[in-house]
Amino acid sequence: MAQLHPFEDTIVALATPQGVSAIAVIRLSGPEAIAITQKLFTGKDLRTVPTHTAHFGALTGGGTTLDEVLVTVFRAPRSFTREDCVEIGCHGSPLIIKSIIRELLANGARLAKAGEFTQRAFLHGRFDLAQAEAVADLIHAETDNARQAALNQMRGGFSSEIKALRAELIHFASLVELELDFGEEDVEFARRDDLRALIDRLQQHLTPLIESFDQGNVIKNGIPTVIAGKPNAGKSTLLNVLLNEERAIVSDIPGTTRDVIEDEIILGGLAFRFMDTAGLRETTDAIESIGVQRTREQMSRASLILYIFDLATTDPAEITKQEAEIEQTGKTVLKVGNKTDCAPPALLRELQNRGFVLISAARREGIEELKARILEALHVDRVKPGDVLVTNLRHYENLRQTQAALQRVADGLDHRVTGDFLAMDIRQALHFLGEITGEITTEDLLTNIFSKFCIGK
Repeated sequence: MAQLHPFEDTIVALATPQGVSAIAVIRLSGPEAIAITQKLFTGKDLRTVPTHTAHFGALTGGGTTLDEVLVTVFRAPRSFTREDCVEIGCHGSPLIIKSIIRELLANGARLAKAGEFTQRAFLHGRFDLAQAEAVADLIHAETDNARQAALNQMRGGFSSEIKALRAELIHFASLVELELDFGEEDVEFARRDDLRALIDRLQQHLTPLIESFDQGNVIKNGIPTVIAGKPNAGKSTLLNVLLNEERAIVSDIPGTTRDVIEDEIILGGLAFRFMDTAGLRETTDAIESIGVQRTREQMSRASLILYIFDLATTDPAEITKQEAEIEQTGKTVLKVGNKTDCAPPALLRELQNRGFVLISAARREGIEELKARILEALHVDRVKPGDVLVTNLRHYENLRQTQAALQRVADGLDHRVTGDFLAMDIRQALHFLGEITGEITTEDLLTNIFSKFCIGK
């Protein structure tokens, strides 16, 4: 990763969320962060205080006191950005925050861009690019699993794997490149058998990382789960029970739900976005038809489908027919038999043997078993400290590109291609691995990544 020269300007932004709060934190970073703050601060001389110390005083501007504050000083390189940093803790009035930031801007600071604090930390070598991206994931983590996955990546578990793979490949790449310098002498510095063994070993490391993306993506982004079935099967009732609130309208009139109603809950440390949908049936009602079409669209995008069977009114032959239809979706489907209190015992025994989850949503019976079966159906375990999971789509695509490049190297070895072709594919693999951690970057790549961060991070 190329190290840039120290930044000449000082940036400022609100580090806490917008809105009224008890306190707020305003962050500055840059060579003049301490001096600019000192211009407004009445209290200790911040230019002489030790790093990592907090000081109480007042901020003044325009001849008036803006607020009583607590100023914390972090001196370079012992700060998040490895620059001089100041964090001003003030009262959380939007008026106070605006006034303080306005005075800081008037005294030489400029507003930070989205993610600019983390970008400076990356460019100063505080951590690599994959770890920087994990900072944003940690901020937005909504479940314990998502928090742990982001924390593992931020601590460098994933980066360590990638750097180790890249280091092994660099050694052989240098030997192949050396051969090209002696092309006319027909020498072989990189033994082909050793190179093939290395490629096989790297592929063995890459495969589980790539395969972990399905689990990592679920943990990071949640699980879209569609509740589907025929009209009046009890879909809206089940949604309300799962959410423990009256989110959807429940009625005996078929076709009540005409649009997708959704909400999110946490099960087993995972975020599930449950979607109640219009009942699946043929209809001449134009509005209901749109609802049915939206149901099918949501089912095509879902990670999990809870298909609800009305056991009170559906005969065994119709249940079998509906089973066959949902199996054609190619999705993970959990078959849920509802209204068990109105179903014949013989039918319940038969459906239980066929893997159905049996519930009575109206009576709240079987709901805990349903929740357990939902988690079981997705095969997602809890994330433990040290687990290495791929949660970022950019990393996943780069790993796949690396794997493809290494496969081309392996094919080239099998067909005894010349060193220059091997070197070209090895360079490609190194490039894609280097983009993950930031050894290889472009301005566009960095802009794209950090523009998705909060302004104050």
